[in-house]
Amino acid sequence: MTAPRKPVLAGNWKMNHGPSETARFFADFLPMVEPGDDRSVVFFPPALSFAAAREALQGRPDVRLGVQNVYWEASGAFTGELSVAMAKDAGAELVLIGHSERRHVFGETSDETAKKVRAVLDGGLTPVLCVGETLDERRADRAEAVVTEQLAPVLAILSPDELGELVVAYEPVWAIGTGVTATPGDAAAMHRAVREQLSAAFGQAAADAVPVLYGGSVKPDNAAELLSQPGVDGVLVGGASLDAAGFAAICRATG
Repeated sequence: MTAPRKPVLAGNWKMNHGPSETARFFADFLPMVEPGDDRSVVFFPPALSFAAAREALQGRPDVRLGVQNVYWEASGAFTGELSVAMAKDAGAELVLIGHSERRHVFGETSDETAKKVRAVLDGGLTPVLCVGETLDERRADRAEAVVTEQLAPVLAILSPDELGELVVAYEPVWAIGTGVTATPGDAAAMHRAVREQLSAAFGQAAADAVPVLYGGSVKPDNAAELLSQPGVDGVLVGGASLDAAGFAAICRATG
């Protein structure tokens, strides 16, 4: 994913769609979205549904798969965790890291996200790093500071070349699953702040190669406006990605 940046349309299914539902979803979804190289369509199914998704996507290399989480160790006594090597062997190309639910429900820290990014890059996959503020933090005028704090440990462990392998997803926590969406202006402003931090660390040319996605109550009726904002390179969609017709409409919103 290097400049010029192609739109990235990503669906995070969270703890939804078992294997049978996954097969039905793609049977409905794929005929509605023509193959194309002008965008990148990505799904993050639950781990138990990954094989069903991969099977359903045979013959559609334009649709890519990722996993929702990994652990940074290569192997060991870590019940319930997935390693990067396991994800790669299963066919994953990307890994979500630091989603707000991992941070706020499961207590994942920014230092832990940095360890995961390091492991993912070393394993040859693409990390999709999620950052974003809570409603209280936004009301306290700390949105940019919080995102800066979340990005800093990751940027500290990257080389300039590795920055080009990173995808960043800005997700205001107060807009995830609430039906409340950041205004297009809010989204553009925060995406600009993210890219300014990337530029300060690695220079403008390197920063310009990094896709920055917006996530937070993205729906078919607001996707086009969000995607039209300067610096918004795609969307990371939660609930609306569970509906085949709705997510197909979002994929077509790139024009």
